Amino acid sequence: MSSTELPHVLAAVAPKPGAVGVAAGERLDSVGLPGLTLSVRSRPAVREGLPPALFVHGLGGSSQNWSALMPLVESVVDCEALDLPGFGDSPPPDDGDYSVTGHARAVIRYLDASDRGPVHLVGNSLGGAVTTRVAAVRPDLVRTLTLISPALPELRVQRTAMPTGLLAVPGVASLFTKLTKDWTAEQRVSGVMALCYGDPARITPEGFSAAVREMERRLALPYMWDAMTRSARGIVNAYTLGGQHGLWRQAERVLAPTLLVYGGRDLLVSYRMARKAAAAFRDSRLLTLPDAGHVAMMEYPDTVANAFRELLTDTGQLSDSGAAGSGS
Repeated sequence: MSSTELPHVLAAVAPKPGAVGVAAGERLDSVGLPGLTLSVRSRPAVREGLPPALFVHGLGGSSQNWSALMPLVESVVDCEALDLPGFGDSPPPDDGDYSVTGHARAVIRYLDASDRGPVHLVGNSLGGAVTTRVAAVRPDLVRTLTLISPALPELRVQRTAMPTGLLAVPGVASLFTKLTKDWTAEQRVSGVMALCYGDPARITPEGFSAAVREMERRLALPYMWDAMTRSARGIVNAYTLGGQHGLWRQAERVLAPTLLVYGGRDLLVSYRMARKAAAAFRDSRLLTLPDAGHVAMMEYPDTVANAFRELLTDTGQLSDSGAAGSGS
């Protein structure tokens, strides 16, 4: 990567080799911006003129989390998914800022530099908090907003979510690393799947193997736990922030039509928050999936894709040719 990129200008680079998992039909590119480098996963647009969409993953995830959903909506949007700084194949940011605001700033800087906005913005978990903030402070960049189990503040956090929150406490990640040093990648992935999926049995053998390979790759990175702990701390800090910068207050400021997706078996974001979110976002529609966990786009991609297309139809943003090609 050249170190001489100009501010707000995308670095022209070739697609990356397959060190990171890349599904059929996908490509992975590295985008250089002042102070950070972002890895962006994309699929070739099926035709010219499709509106752009940007997908943002959650804590500990990566752009691979969208590989099941993107092929199902590529007939109606031009799909890109980015790796937040320090996750996936994106290195840490130069300033070490893993706050929700820092991640939101990275998304905004990418959209400004790429000139893809306004986009259909989609976020899961931490990515839901990040994209909520983006939509609130830069409405010019957002056509619609889709939030899947967004990490928005809860008064009573579920017990099952507390271990993730504990990562924000100084020293806990180091202790956890020591206690789990003998765990295999398979054991770690099984634990993550049990936490994130409503029914881990829905995971295919191929999907599990891909997750194990990604876990092995991530564990070899010297900054993995730092990115996790600082981002977890960023979520906790965002939960306690009040006033105009509070996430719920920002949710009320979002102008874009919003689709909310909540899973009844979500162990990280409470199902009971669905109604509060539907009331907070002024132009919202709600999809509840009783059997889904924290990553509905991975468990029920067809259902989420149908709801996304309905959002575009309801808001007059789905072209006739797109509707014909969607198979819905």
